[in-house]
Order: sequence, then structure tokens, then C-alpha cells
Amino acid sequence: MRLTLLTVLSSVVASTAAAEPVPRGLERLDALYPSLETLYLDLHRNPELSLHEHKTAANLAARIRKLGYTVTEKVGGTGLVAVLANGSGPTLLVRADMDALPLKEQTGLPYASQVTSKTESGESVGVMHACGHDMNMTSWIGAASLLAGQRDQWSGTLVFVAEPAEELSHGASAMVADGLLTRFPKPDFAVAVHSDARFPAGKVALVPGYALANSTSVDVTLYGKGGHGATPQLTVDPVVLAARTVLALQTLVSREVNPLEPAVVTVGSIHGGTKHNIIPDEVKLQLTVRSYSPDVHKQLLTGIERIARAESIAARAPKEPVVVVAKDSSIAVYNDPVLMERIGNALRSSLGQGNVLAGERVMNSEDFGAIGTAAKVPAAFLWIGAAEPGAWSKAKATGAAVPNYHTAFYAPDREPTLRTGVSVLTLAALELLKKPSSEQSR
Repeated sequence: MRLTLLTVLSSVVASTAAAEPVPRGLERLDALYPSLETLYLDLHRNPELSLHEHKTAANLAARIRKLGYTVTEKVGGTGLVAVLANGSGPTLLVRADMDALPLKEQTGLPYASQVTSKTESGESVGVMHACGHDMNMTSWIGAASLLAGQRDQWSGTLVFVAEPAEELSHGASAMVADGLLTRFPKPDFAVAVHSDARFPAGKVALVPGYALANSTSVDVTLYGKGGHGATPQLTVDPVVLAARTVLALQTLVSREVNPLEPAVVTVGSIHGGTKHNIIPDEVKLQLTVRSYSPDVHKQLLTGIERIARAESIAARAPKEPVVVVAKDSSIAVYNDPVLMERIGNALRSSLGQGNVLAGERVMNSEDFGAIGTAAKVPAAFLWIGAAEPGAWSKAKATGAAVPNYHTAFYAPDREPTLRTGVSVLTLAALELLKKPSSEQSR
């Protein structure tokens, strides 16, 4: 049975909801929804990996161009920028991300992705929208359509940005380097949404201030002197050196960073050696480093290099360690509190108080932070509930969790999630680009 806007966005019983008016600005959503669902299913079935979003970008470009936007393709690789000017007023940047993840989908959905692709190493992998970027893109197109069809309700300029390679923390910086903020109207605000099964479908969660963390990948190579496992006295064992280094790295958070400052240093992989009785010449560590504060992030990265070098000296290593910090790192997402309050009030007024939740900040990362930081403008990143409400309630009662993004089982409750995503972006835009009261009454 097809849902209506009211059944998704109202928390009251159906008999009462049927009498309530559709929120202003969303009157066309019911008529538009079938085409959006078709787009979503197509995007879900045909995901593309980071830096390879050619068909996805072309699909979005063709659709938004038909709405009257001026579209520029191949910005920062496969990214696209669509601009719609509508008189004087602020400029709002609305971002969606396009890339999928190298995971074989196991949702069992009839429209599950069957796509496989080759990694850079030549390995064949399944591909799916395990992070919900198909939902983000469809919400983006839906809002672009509703806003283009009611230009009498707002004034200013829309800059709709489709970002590639978000999963690599690469797309935003690549688009900025390719002139996102100089070739196109510079924004006064930036907004994005992301589906999340921590919240039930039909809800939106707001997190003022820091919402997602800085994130940097670090590769550390520790050197030793190999030899036979039976004669360790003739070697410098890099496996023992690595073990000591991993333990010492934990003191960065526990003993050097202010306990009131969130910080994470995780060693995600350790590789070294080939056989039981051979001490190798080197061991490689792969780390993820996360924080909110830029100063704390710098402290962690400096500390990693210092500890790796100190432990190598203590172990009599023949060479200094090599510490390589990834060039493409995620910048923390900071939601401007004033902007979030303004958008939150507009959403509560239109969607109902009970449908706007207080979210919690997380140590995950998101490339959207690079756009707001580079543009130096207030930004807002909003979570759109994606869990089927019944499954969410059951999981909460048992202490379990609904499968969320970055898993092979991530399956947003399609229709209410999509309707909410479109609604949130549309209502946020109408609030930020609203005409003065004197013009609205004409």
C-alpha cells in the first residue's frame, strides 16, 4: 500500500492525521514520489565505486538539468554542480554523495545489487550502497524538483552538489580544488542529509556543534633485523617492537589527551612475517586516528610518530620507522548551532515536534566537513531515520541494533526514509531562502 506524506510525518493516529494539512512546500511530494522511488531503485541496483561514478553522475545530471538547473559535470572528477538562480537572496549549497562500497549485498531485497567490480589490485568484489548514498541522492533530486516547482516561495540561489568519492574522503577536497567555491556562486549556508538506522524512519535527528570526527589514516612501518626464531639474540625482533608500540600508542588517549576531549587511536591491522620460526625484517601497522578538535588531532599524529621512533630506539632497530599520514583525511563536521536551531524550528513547525529528535555526536567521519570548512560558512548535517519503526522498537527493547550503514545488511525502510529526506532538504531550503514577509503576502 502506498504511503502518503501524512502517514510518514505525523505521529498521531491515522484518523486524526487524515485531517491535517500537508506542510507548506511539500504539497507536490505525493505526486512526485513514484518517480523518486523509481530513481532510488535504479540507483540501488546499479551502484558504482568511488572515483567510478560515471553512470550515476550522468543520471543525476540529466534529471536535474530537466528541472531548469544549469549543470556543470566532471567537477573534481565525476562530481557535478547544478545552479538555480531565483532572484536576490542568500546562496544555499545542498550536497549529496554518490559512491558505493565494496561489499556484497546480503539484504535479500528483491532490488538488491548484483553488481561486481574490480578493485585497484584486480580483486573482484561485490558493490552495494551500504552507506545509503542512493537514499541521499534521491532525496537531493526530490528536493531539487520541489524547489524548482515553487520558485514563488523562495528567493536566492541554489547550488546542488553531487560529490564523488566521499568514502575515500577525497571528493569534497577535489571539488574545492577544481573551483567549487570560485567557479560557482559561493554559498552562505551548506546543508546535507544522511540516512541512519539508529533512528526510526520518519524521524530526523539534529546534533548541534561537533557531529562527526576528524579522521586520518596512518601507516607505520617498523624495522628490525630478521633471523631464525631459535636465535632471537642475534636479531632485532620487529614483532615484539610492534607489540610494544601498539600498547604505547594507547597512552596517547589515556594519558596525554585531556579526558574531556574525545579522541581515538585504533590499530586496525598488523602485518609481518611469513613463517613460525622466522623473525621478519619489518612489521606494518595501519591506524585510524579520530578527534573533534584540530589541536587534539595534531597532538595525536605527532604523538604516533614520537612513540614509533622512541620504541624503535629502545629496541635497537637498525632504521628509523616510516610514518605515512594519508593525504586525504576527513575534517570534522561542525553543525553551526544557530543554523541548526533555525532549521530545527522550521522542521518542528512543519513535521511535528515528535518527529524531530536530539541526536548524539559520533566518532565516525564524513567528507561534508571539508565543504563547510573550506567555504567558511555555517553548515548543517542532519540524520534521517532509516530503521523500520517496528524493528527499531523491538531492537531497542532487547538491547540489539538494527543493521546500519557500512554493513552488507543495511536496508533503509524505503518510503518513509525517502519522504523524510526530501522533506527535510526542501523545508530547510525554504527556511533559509524564504522571502521577506512583505514579498510573501503579495
